[in-house]
Amino acid sequence: MQLLLIHSDFIEFEAKRPTKMAEEIEESAKKGRLEEALCAFIAVEKFDEDDTDAVVAEASKQISDVAGQVHAARIMIYPYAHLSSQLSTPATAVKILKGMQEVLQGNYEVMRAPFGWYKAFTISCKGHPLSELSRTIRLGEGEVVSEALKSEAKAVSYWKVLDLDGKLIDVDKFDFEGHVNLKKFANYEISKARAVDRVPPHVELMRRLELVDYEPGSDPGNMRYYPKGRLVKSLLENYVLDKATDMGAMEVETPIMYDMEHPTLKKYLDRFPARQYQIEADKKKLFLRFAACFGQFLMGHDMTISYKSMPLKMFEITRYSFRREQRGELVGIRRLRAFTMPDMHTLTRDMNSAMEEFRKQYQASIAVLNDVGIDLADYEVAIRFTKGFYNENHEFIEGLVDIVKKPVLIEMWDERFFYFVLKFEFNFVDTMDKASALATVQIDVENAERYDITYIDEAGERQRPILLHCSPSGAIERVMYALLEKAARLSESGKLPMLETWLSPTQVRVIPVAERHLAQAKEVAGQLGFRTDIDDRDETVGKKIRDAGREWVPYVVVIGDEEMTSGSLTVTVRADSTPKSPVKVKMSVEDLRKRISEETVGKPWRRLALPIKLSERPKFI
Repeated sequence: MQLLLIHSDFIEFEAKRPTKMAEEIEESAKKGRLEEALCAFIAVEKFDEDDTDAVVAEASKQISDVAGQVHAARIMIYPYAHLSSQLSTPATAVKILKGMQEVLQGNYEVMRAPFGWYKAFTISCKGHPLSELSRTIRLGEGEVVSEALKSEAKAVSYWKVLDLDGKLIDVDKFDFEGHVNLKKFANYEISKARAVDRVPPHVELMRRLELVDYEPGSDPGNMRYYPKGRLVKSLLENYVLDKATDMGAMEVETPIMYDMEHPTLKKYLDRFPARQYQIEADKKKLFLRFAACFGQFLMGHDMTISYKSMPLKMFEITRYSFRREQRGELVGIRRLRAFTMPDMHTLTRDMNSAMEEFRKQYQASIAVLNDVGIDLADYEVAIRFTKGFYNENHEFIEGLVDIVKKPVLIEMWDERFFYFVLKFEFNFVDTMDKASALATVQIDVENAERYDITYIDEAGERQRPILLHCSPSGAIERVMYALLEKAARLSESGKLPMLETWLSPTQVRVIPVAERHLAQAKEVAGQLGFRTDIDDRDETVGKKIRDAGREWVPYVVVIGDEEMTSGSLTVTVRADSTPKSPVKVKMSVEDLRKRISEETVGKPWRRLALPIKLSERPKFI
């Protein structure tokens, strides 16, 4: 489906004469006019014929989101075949247009122009930044669309900003001065413009650094990871696992596919807003998981849990989770169809203990992102809840704002249509003004009952816990994307990009000036340990230094005659350098070891992913 959305002072039309495919209408339906209306010009396409209900839901939601953003109470649905050359059958088009009218008129005054008629129309466009928007809806072949996605179209979001004084302010009335990224994030969330129209900077970086690349032999959004990329990914996975363990979580492992007809899972699928991969085997319809909820909740159902175990936490690094994201959104590693999600679920005794855990996990997520190199200035906070939950717990939510000490974006609903009553996300805003969720926690009030999970209280009675869903970092690939995009932003501002030392594929590069210095270079590399490699290629020293810089190596050691004689090292320290002024420091091997040890203490470690000598390494790209 193609949508052109115009916020108008007025829109009026008159149906002049029918075409061969015109729908039958009453005489009164041949003319219409709406004042202060959002006009949706719509072309229904062949792609939409596979699942008309899902298309109705998604299109209605996107129209509703824009109507809420521009404060339009009236909507004109206007068939407009000129937006596409791949049109659906007339019967499908009319069915979808009527379905959208039915969904939207629950919350808006809706008028629909007749299908298949030659029409004259007049429209006055308002001319503000959001008065002209376009959308493309593509629901992929073979995907499964949950009832949550369909019902989401019926819900109206209220978008606000909660400031440091505890005031809820409508987005269009908030003064964004000094909060540029928050404004970009709010525009992104409200407009729902997920598709990208150019290649983002991290794509060039992930390939140049030989981390990640596209895999043409697979489905889009399934990537290949080269040795250095696999190393970084593994370090991040291990780090988040360590942090979850520090939080008291028990690591488990669950299957990647489940039976779609399992009664409990089928109900949960309809409450989770995600599109699934579906496969068939042994006459069963199976779906590939998009999170660890299924396995952990089924495990919780079979467990015997005492109040003494509460809060009880289970954790899994899901390699992989799968979602059928739309093709226009699949660029680089920002949004994928196969991804690695650290997924923790907490069973708490009641809502008070759930909120206490929520706050702890909120703070833990800030610390996790900070340790990987993404600090509070790099992301914006979104908090989502029902109006009833906010009215009862506004001081608690205001306390979350106090922790980050900056305004946050609020999405509020009149009624709950997901399984959660409260959710936060930390959203990275990139150089293309696109936002991507990293860490998140949700308070789930449905699934303990759905999965029949209970615990035994002090009196020996069975009670239902309140559940929390937590990813302390967000998807591992999304973290890598954010780090690369942040690096691109640093480059644009004239700074040297780099990863944290503990995450760098090569931590120290030793460069011998000539062949006679190679033996000393090997000795130094052995004394240093860490991930130290040797550039023994037949290249000039200048080129070797430049190549180390292009790989973001934190410490570069050059060994020549002077170093052979003195026994000291000449070390270029990337973190202290600028593009035009490299900082070179004289230090001993032990000094360098101590410095790197301090920068990597408490972090996971893995050995080099490639041969120690650069001359022995293959080129992947």
